[in-house]
Amino acid sequence: MPSEIVKTDILIIGAGPAGATASLFLAKLGIPHLIADAAIFPRDKVCGDGLDLKVVRVLRHLDPAITEHELPANQMFTPCWGTRFFTQNGRIADFIYNPPPGTALPHPLFWTAKRFCFDAFLAKKFDKRYADFRQGVKVEHIQKDGNEWRVLATTPSDLEIRASLIIGADGDHSVLLRHLGERKIDRRHYAGTLRQYWRGVADIHPKNLIEVYFPPGLPMSYFYIFPLANGEANVGYGMVSEVAAKGRHKLRDIFERLIREDPVMAPRFQRAESLEEPVGWGIPLASRRRRAFGDGYLLAGDAASLVCPTSGEGIGTGMISGYIAAHFAQKALLDKRFDAEQFKNYDRELYRRLQSEIRLYNLMMSLSPRVYDFGLNLIAPHPLFRWSFRQRVGGWLKTAYETPIEVRF
Repeated sequence: MPSEIVKTDILIIGAGPAGATASLFLAKLGIPHLIADAAIFPRDKVCGDGLDLKVVRVLRHLDPAITEHELPANQMFTPCWGTRFFTQNGRIADFIYNPPPGTALPHPLFWTAKRFCFDAFLAKKFDKRYADFRQGVKVEHIQKDGNEWRVLATTPSDLEIRASLIIGADGDHSVLLRHLGERKIDRRHYAGTLRQYWRGVADIHPKNLIEVYFPPGLPMSYFYIFPLANGEANVGYGMVSEVAAKGRHKLRDIFERLIREDPVMAPRFQRAESLEEPVGWGIPLASRRRRAFGDGYLLAGDAASLVCPTSGEGIGTGMISGYIAAHFAQKALLDKRFDAEQFKNYDRELYRRLQSEIRLYNLMMSLSPRVYDFGLNLIAPHPLFRWSFRQRVGGWLKTAYETPIEVRF
């Protein structure tokens, strides 16, 4: 018999960016809920640590002061004003946003922050009037009892949570996915990655450009350097799992070789200091198009396989999904319905924002390695690519800072 039984209409499992966003907007809508996470915050999370304009867009919907004042004033958040690409043939292509002269509050294209800091930053914003945040709560068992979920969890003692709706936002290894029998890896739509924090990497651009290097002979992969606060950098390497398996590539060996021997990257690390051993993790790509809803549940973030397949970015897509999930949950409560039919358009809302990236990813996967290398060497440094960037950057910023997020039911 559990020592405590808690009843709630909505249970969110996972307090990372997707789950936290769902909680923050449920609270903004005045909806009580429980949010549970196995960790105690702050905690580390292996990630690239890049915060794109989708993150900014969601934060502005929560409170514009976050992006206008809190992020710039927080020393753990680093503004990044563009991207630097290194192609296989060694060419460098910079895409830098320079705000028009006289801009009162210039907005960067990216921020970076360690997930240790960013996830805790979000968790501190939970509204205690509506959000019952349970840390150190590990969900062990989920079962359906009629129209109600019975969730058994362990803390220092046993806990039973009864809920009408579960929002599963507990990542790639989601306990809800395992309960549904859907925690399966499709290597074509999955990537293996490594992260290692460094201090003192040479030649970081003064505008803190996010750097991406496409190593020769290694298709569907990239090596990255993301500048962080205090002279640190998140350094990593990722490759599509199907490509790694077919080529018998060992990611850790590739990663270490790039840092020690690659003529483009190795000189930058000669005097740098590694702060940890490389840490691996997997990322579920949105190209899989996972079914993210059913009777009494919604999936969000990595649990819904929403990582952008072309960039590997998952924080922004996860937060967008948390926003959408909160609004679908609100409508379900108003309609007093939590069946799959109630959520039938949830997947459409998740994936319609990822269609172009999914199409591009599928095209890239269809190319031979030689054509893939030729295409990147041709396109990345081409003047038309830079011209396109200059034409589109204003629209990206306008969408992030001015355009409402539309949710269609």
